[in-house]
Amino acid sequence: MAPNRVLRKVGVVGYGRLGQSLVSHLLAQGSDLGLELVFVWNRDPARMAGSVPSSLQLHDLTALGERHPDLVVEVAHPKIIHESGAHILRHANLLVGSPSALADQSTQQQLLDASHRWGHAVFVARGALWGTEDISRLDAAGGLQSLRVTMATHPDSFRLEGPLATARSTGPRTVLYEGPVRGLCPFAPRNSNTMAAAALAAPSLGFDNVIGVLVADVSLADVHVVDVELRGPPGPTGRNFTVHTHRENPAEPGAVTGSATVTAFWRSLLGCCELASRPGIHLC
Repeated sequence: MAPNRVLRKVGVVGYGRLGQSLVSHLLAQGSDLGLELVFVWNRDPARMAGSVPSSLQLHDLTALGERHPDLVVEVAHPKIIHESGAHILRHANLLVGSPSALADQSTQQQLLDASHRWGHAVFVARGALWGTEDISRLDAAGGLQSLRVTMATHPDSFRLEGPLATARSTGPRTVLYEGPVRGLCPFAPRNSNTMAAAALAAPSLGFDNVIGVLVADVSLADVHVVDVELRGPPGPTGRNFTVHTHRENPAEPGAVTGSATVTAFWRSLLGCCELASRPGIHLC
């Protein structure tokens, strides 16, 4: 680190697999990258014992302002964004790792209001969404006509709630949900973040018109498969512009987060640290 360089202070909310990876990176590489880890919070503090220095453990999330963070990274659960997102924005920029929370319109509006009131940015990690910039560019040009995101994996990797929690596979491959992303996020809050990121990348379609498909496939024990299909404007012959990407993300059996997503999130953290604190919601 260069002499007298001012470190950007980072707090991490959530200490599951993704949070543990981020904390490890920040402790090992943070100072060389101009970053300083100033706190880690987890709903169950016992999970941090022995791995997070006691001086960095934050036991009361409402007291995060005392650590003076520049950026707070949420990698816990959408409930944290619902309950504490606006409070976090009073003190720091916020990197949202659970964008499914923004399917709730009141939560999204609360974040926007707090962002503009306090002058802090809401960054949303793109996670497993491939081609985010291309989707956004086509949407901004007015040419995005439809967007569909299918996520398929083994049933053990799902953490479902409400009516989806009792859904049963009817064969080796079962479609559990197909419809607007807004309707999926409340019942698959930890398995719909890629779809939520797509809805945010394409605001002309948004949560109500981007289609999400959730598939249980017993053959996909160690991989998460994400297919993104979009349709754009027709050409001179009447044939529409189309793109179909197919992404296979290795994952430990039963894991919610794939291996490549962990790496992508670290890059999102570094990327948003380089951006100006501009009010509003921004994908990174």
